[in-house]
Amino acid sequence: MTPPDEPDLDFALCERVRYARDPAYDGVIFIAVKSTGIYCRPVCPVRQPLSRNVSYYRSAAGAGRAGFRPCLRCRPETGPASPAGGGTRAGAGR
Repeated sequence: MTPPDEPDLDFALCERVRYARDPAYDGVIFIAVKSTGIYCRPVCPVRQPLSRNVSYYRSAAGAGRAGFRPCLRCRPETGPASPAGGGTRAGAGR
């Protein structure tokens, strides 16, 4: 189930990270759900999808290129590894 453009991702490790919602991997992997067409961060609080509907990407851009759109709840395109993830002065204090 690993996408062909992401051959170095270990599916079993990514599954453990997803179920644990491990913040250490936030911005390192992105979870794409085939049944919804959405990709999320590993820390996203949404209900876990079935493993058969999931693929993993190293970047939000990779998931976007594969045709997935960002989750409106966890905002993966503005995650910690993203240039937009640093926040702004007005938004940082909220």
